[in-house]
Amino acid sequence: MLFRQFFDPKLAQYAYMVGCQQTGEALIIDPERDIDRYVEAAEAEGLRITAVAETHIHADFLSGAREFAEQFGTRTYLSDEGGEEWASDWARGEDYDVQFLKDGDTFKVGGIEVRAVHTPGHTPEHLSYLLVDRGGGASTPIGMATGDFVFVGDLGRPDLLEQAAGMHGVQEPSARQLYSSLPRFTELEDYVQVWPAHGAGSTCGKDLGAVPQTTVGYEKLYNASLNAAERGEDAFVDTILAGQPEPQTYFARMKRDNNRGVPVLGQLPRPRQITVTELERMVADDEVLFVDTRLDRPAYMGRHLPGSLYAPMNRSFNMAVGSVVEDETAPIVLIIDEARVEEAVRDLIRIGYDNLPAFATPETLTRYFDRGGASASIPVVTFDELNREKDRDDVAVVDVRFASEFAAGHVPGAVNASYTRLPSLAPERIPEDRTLLVHCAAGGRSAVAAAYLAREGHDVRFVDETFEKYHEVGEVEKDETAAPSPDPAPVA
Repeated sequence: MLFRQFFDPKLAQYAYMVGCQQTGEALIIDPERDIDRYVEAAEAEGLRITAVAETHIHADFLSGAREFAEQFGTRTYLSDEGGEEWASDWARGEDYDVQFLKDGDTFKVGGIEVRAVHTPGHTPEHLSYLLVDRGGGASTPIGMATGDFVFVGDLGRPDLLEQAAGMHGVQEPSARQLYSSLPRFTELEDYVQVWPAHGAGSTCGKDLGAVPQTTVGYEKLYNASLNAAERGEDAFVDTILAGQPEPQTYFARMKRDNNRGVPVLGQLPRPRQITVTELERMVADDEVLFVDTRLDRPAYMGRHLPGSLYAPMNRSFNMAVGSVVEDETAPIVLIIDEARVEEAVRDLIRIGYDNLPAFATPETLTRYFDRGGASASIPVVTFDELNREKDRDDVAVVDVRFASEFAAGHVPGAVNASYTRLPSLAPERIPEDRTLLVHCAAGGRSAVAAAYLAREGHDVRFVDETFEKYHEVGEVEKDETAAPSPDPAPVA
């Protein structure tokens, strides 16, 4: 048996390839949409991907299951649990080679036996997969692909359908369903390996570990959410629902598309590099959305294209775009180093932004400015200046950290609106007639938020300091009763 884990550090997502070397067949579990890398990895091992399995309908990335089915006719295994609403509609009534699985169903890939285990709670249809290497002589499971059921150090959050998909009144029943699923995991032998779908950095849980895999026995000892179940169902429900981070706005769209059918890529978009003259025309026509990926925050704040959004090319790039760009069909022109274009394209198509016609390099942007091209800027202030200005009638402090961070300590009178939810929160929470002093914990999230709010027409000041600086100059207010917003929605 061959086992390989694929990690997307920006979405903190794990996919798995399990291969039978005797027959040359391989299974991919929870693939992302750009499937070429899995195919290449399999071929390098002398394997052919003959099967794809999904643990559940994902909320944080577009699945590659349909891409495999369309390009290669790959046999696809999907959940048949949870009711009609969780039916993977794209695969029903079409000419796909699909098997819908119930709890206890098994299938084989070469000498590897895979058993579906219904583990609802994160979502109603959620399956985990127990793998037995029959071809290697084994009669007991080597491991379980747990999807968003069990992570290293945590469990999959049961409030996501309510917080991200707008399904009101389901988070407590989902938490109780998750509690009922726990024996499906804890009754396994301690040596069974655990292969989760996410690691540290994902908002599919609140305390995910950075270790890529674990064992059942280790999680029984040290998984805080799992251990909370020992205090009873009600205590578990209270613990698992408390302090969950606000999910990104784009999550609801991922649920929709993964259920209805992810558009088939065929191949990656190939944006073309544009000249200064073309950039001037695009700015004048105002028909594209510019996303500036420069890592230099002061450079962006000092001078950028009018109306451009800011999403630095770091670990939070696609999450930033997915939080503040509501229209996934809008043509996006990137300001980006040429060497990182393909990386950005992969990041964006994984969350549904396929309309990527062009890019301009930072050097082209500089030449554009040198030729007198239109520009905009956002003033940068310190927490000392914020503290002096915060009580003015024409000023509002906007804190774009998570609600749990805000509750633990914030500037008195500040407005809390997580940057991951600004498109939905801004109309109701952000004052129209005040200068906005925008901050977060260290400047990363607030830089993205400041650019978005400036594009929306607000008068914005960006606070480019860590929040610890405010503790040195001003009083901090705490609100123990604060709770995450119910409106649909990393960390710097």
